[in-house]
Formats: sequence, structure tokens, C-alpha cells
Amino acid sequence: MTAFLDQFMEFHSVHGTNVKLDPSGTQATRVESFANGVCFSKNPLSPGEIFLVEIEEKELGWCGHLRIGLTAHDPRTLETVPEYSLPDLVDMGDSWVFAITRNHNKVVEDQAGEVEGGEQPVVAGETGNKPKTFFTDTHLYIENICIPRDKLVGRSRPGRYSHILDDLYKTNTLPPTARRSRIGVVYVPKGQGYGDMHIIINGEDMGACAKRIPTNRPLYAVVDVFAATKCVRIVQVEYGFASLQTLCRKIIQKHIIHRMALDWLELPDLLKHYCKYE
Repeated sequence: MTAFLDQFMEFHSVHGTNVKLDPSGTQATRVESFANGVCFSKNPLSPGEIFLVEIEEKELGWCGHLRIGLTAHDPRTLETVPEYSLPDLVDMGDSWVFAITRNHNKVVEDQAGEVEGGEQPVVAGETGNKPKTFFTDTHLYIENICIPRDKLVGRSRPGRYSHILDDLYKTNTLPPTARRSRIGVVYVPKGQGYGDMHIIINGEDMGACAKRIPTNRPLYAVVDVFAATKCVRIVQVEYGFASLQTLCRKIIQKHIIHRMALDWLELPDLLKHYCKYE
């Protein structure tokens, strides 16, 4: 099953007290402290639709990193946004959150069919092997879900050596918590009103991080800009026909020699940002 879902992803206007969104609603920055950085997707996710963010900025001196997952709580119904996604939001129920760690994020199933990973709550699931996951040149397949790979791996900042660094990024050598690392959440329908939550890190599926999530209610993405993670930006993933916005960007990019040349054009800053950082 391939989803043709080209809605423009944004963060919800309801978020933690230490979060500041940029005018486009696609960049979330924690402005102080290390907590109260919980954000939500503006709209619920559809089955097979990935909510993908890139780590833009880090802050040294804190322990812990980005947390990401799903919640069945409509952000508009929350009296207050929890200080932490783990454990506060999860303790409210109907929320599944995965903590990103520097060295180990791959989920491993034990013989009982439960999963183990990095500090995440797990919903017990069926026994059996992990879902079949494999790469092709252009797409990542998770069972019957197909996700374009071109946006799943980050790119370097525009600069003199971008063309060299971009090749290094494609080798998937970034630690999950590094700047430019791209992390996404998606749920895969399993039938009978349930689904499995998968986390994608730099183009690699971490496996079913939470199983048998009820899908009879809308599911919103959760991104906790926590501790050493200071700022994240949403990366737009296109499944079907390119949007008008994307077509305009491609035309602009076609007529410049390098991403840095965008700075010389008389364009709005938001449009320059969109063209630079795919």
C-alpha cells in the first residue's frame, strides 16, 4: 500500500511552554531549560504517513536526546501540555514514545514477541519474526508501506564543501542524535483496528517500537525537543505528485549553480530556507 498524502506538515499551535515555533510552523526550538519541549503534529497522521524531523541544533550540558512517537490525545483537549513525553504523556495513556539514544536504537524482539529498544514504553504484540523490511534504490518498504528514501537522509549545511559532505551523509554514518540526523515516526496498519509504530532513523527502520496501537482514533505525532536536542525542523516527504510548492522550488534550484547562490536572490527568507534545506 502506498499513501499519496502530500499534505504540508506543520507543528501544532499547542506545545510545551519552552517551545517557540518559526512563522512557517515547521521549526520548533526549545528556548530555555531542558524540559517543556513537547510538540505535536498539526494534523493526525494517516496510515503509512511519516512525520519526519531533522535535528537542527544541539545544546551541550544536558543528558538525554530527542523523543518521538504517537499519541491519541488531540492536543486541543489537553488542559496543560505535559512537561515530558516520558513519562508524563505516556502515563496519561494512549501514547507511545521512543527515546532516541546515541548508540542503540534498533528494536530486538525476544522469544515472547515483545520488543526491546532505547528507553521506550512497549505495547505487547503478537509473537513471530520482525516485519519484513528492506531497501531499494528509491524507497524504503516496511511490509506494505512504501516511503520515498530521498528525504530520509540529511544533507550538509550549504557551504563550500557541501558537495563533498553530502556524499558522507549518504553513507549513513551519522549518530542518531547528531545535527542533521533525520528521525521519523510512522504507523503500519495490522488489521482489526490495530497498528505498529515504527521509528525511522537516517533512512533505517528501527523495527516495531510499539505494537497493537489502536487505530480507531486519530493519531498525532509527538516530538519532544528534550535536553541536548535544542531545535528540530520538519522535512516534507512527498508520496505522489509533486505539490506546486515543490515544483517552484525545483525550478529555482534548476537555475542556480549551488545552494549558496540562493542568498544572492531577492526572495523571501522563508522561501530561501525552504529551497536550501530539503
